[in-house]
Amino acid sequence: MHIAWLGKKSPFCGNVTYGREVTNALLERGYRVTFLHFAQPQEGHAADHLPRSEEVPLPFLFKSQILTIPSLKSGKLLAEALERLQPDLVHASLTLSPLDFRLPEICAELNIPLVATFHPAFDRRVRSLTSGTQHLTYQLYAPCLAHYDRVIVFSDLQRDLLSKLGVPASTLVVIPNGVDTHRYSPGPSAVKADLYARQLFVYQGRISLEKNVEALLRGWRQADMGPNCKLAIVGSGPLEASLKRFYGDENDIIWLGYLANEQRRIDILRAADGFILPSLVEGLSLSLLEAMACGTACIATDAGADGEVLAEGAGIVLDTQRVSSQLQTILPILRDHPEITQLLGHKARERALQRYTLDGNISALERLYSEVTAEQRLMCGQRA
Repeated sequence: MHIAWLGKKSPFCGNVTYGREVTNALLERGYRVTFLHFAQPQEGHAADHLPRSEEVPLPFLFKSQILTIPSLKSGKLLAEALERLQPDLVHASLTLSPLDFRLPEICAELNIPLVATFHPAFDRRVRSLTSGTQHLTYQLYAPCLAHYDRVIVFSDLQRDLLSKLGVPASTLVVIPNGVDTHRYSPGPSAVKADLYARQLFVYQGRISLEKNVEALLRGWRQADMGPNCKLAIVGSGPLEASLKRFYGDENDIIWLGYLANEQRRIDILRAADGFILPSLVEGLSLSLLEAMACGTACIATDAGADGEVLAEGAGIVLDTQRVSSQLQTILPILRDHPEITQLLGHKARERALQRYTLDGNISALERLYSEVTAEQRLMCGQRA
């Protein structure tokens, strides 16, 4: 089967990781994959991204971790590329782009079935300006998503929200994110020694408003963990410079920036006593799943599906509005009782193996692809 994958390769975010992991796994299972993405011609072929797939760069005016603005001719070029390629199916890992709204029409004209993965973060309740803005994104997209053949979401909560907004239940399919539990697994690591830490806690993700990193830093400072406990901040983003001005001189807070080396990120997670995700809104965090697969005790807010992931003892779930005060209480307990972090890490790994493996994700995708293409053949036969 030939899959035309419409996604993104840069700048780095969860959508980039999702596209890389899923398309590489599809290639491993014998699928032909053509990766269409917004890029300038000179950045269209990154040797370390998808070395065995075909790539088609699409022109753009603006691109960020959140939003992509295509050029005026990108829709025409996309339609021409799909007509030339004649894939069996288009899978759009939606990049929050105006082109997302044209895709159903383009694919309908070419008689190509269309599947989408809908990534935007959300909160089950509108508790802040950030979560309210994300809810508006769902309201904006719902009428468009109703015209896709299938829309993949990561949790029952996300499915229920879109269903209430008018997307047919038959269109929505819950396939949780998956992580390669062979690569992301417990193992030896020298990172604690490198960072001079007796205990290590980690945040990994964008340094942006919706990630609520300042609440984490404030809670860490209030917890007064002592010089032998370190907090490593892995990632970059628009708030990085301002937060480092206020928290950058602390000896127990280590700013590691964005790390392109995957093995280094795995080593950090293996060394960590705890992984903390204080987000105001989320989808289903791949960083959280990676930490769980590495056997790291996990603390996350109940934003998006993350609370669902850690439910029933697989981790510690925080209220998005009380992150600092709750961390002030929880962190010293974890510091003084390492047996708790060991137990939570074991439970996190078990949960990842039970529900969130990449193999399981790809097998569910394969079943969905077969179902959608069979429906398309039936419809074409009826028209004939």
